[in-house]
Amino acid sequence: MLGRLGVCLFVLSSALAGRAADTNAVIDHWLAAQANLKTWTADATQTRTLKTLAQPLTAKGRVWFTAPDRFRWELGQPAQTIAVRRGDQMWISYPRLKRAEHYDLSGGKTGQWRDALGLLEAGFPQNRQQIDKQFKIASLTATNDVWTLALKPKSELAQKFITEVGVTLSTNSFALSGTELTFADGSRMRNDFSNAVPNPTIDDSLFNPPMDSTYKVTEPLKE
Repeated sequence: MLGRLGVCLFVLSSALAGRAADTNAVIDHWLAAQANLKTWTADATQTRTLKTLAQPLTAKGRVWFTAPDRFRWELGQPAQTIAVRRGDQMWISYPRLKRAEHYDLSGGKTGQWRDALGLLEAGFPQNRQQIDKQFKIASLTATNDVWTLALKPKSELAQKFITEVGVTLSTNSFALSGTELTFADGSRMRNDFSNAVPNPTIDDSLFNPPMDSTYKVTEPLKE
């Protein structure tokens, strides 16, 4: 009986060790593939799954990224929502409504927002230390020519917003092909990327707030 148990434990421990090695190898290849990535742009299809809706909501758009922390998201064609982040400043504008929201994330009271926004950049880690600082790696799966890493945020503040981040990578190039966020209320937001262009020339003005004096600007974190 003890001999059989020992064999079972040996097989189990070997399998777990092999899985950990595979996970580390995938992460190493992922980091190596984007070691020289400074800018990135792609078409995006965003799918929101909400408990209150029978069918998911889908929108087409585009995303631009400049390392380490500049993003621009446009959803809708023409754009109905534009989100821009420059460091600790973020704006979300609604061109049709001439409305915008400004989020100043530099203050001490905005830690959970800042941590949650950090998770949105999970597809572009700078190094392994950054991954290990932000996440616990929950699983790695391979299906349909892609790797999918399931990442659990370590920050208790971030967990109030996001409970899991999924990162999808091509098995051939280890290029980012999608992300999926699972929120604390059970809703999900998936982004599938296509026509990606690594290291394009991106005008820095693209990361300025896309609005003029006709916009009504609110600051939700101060309300």
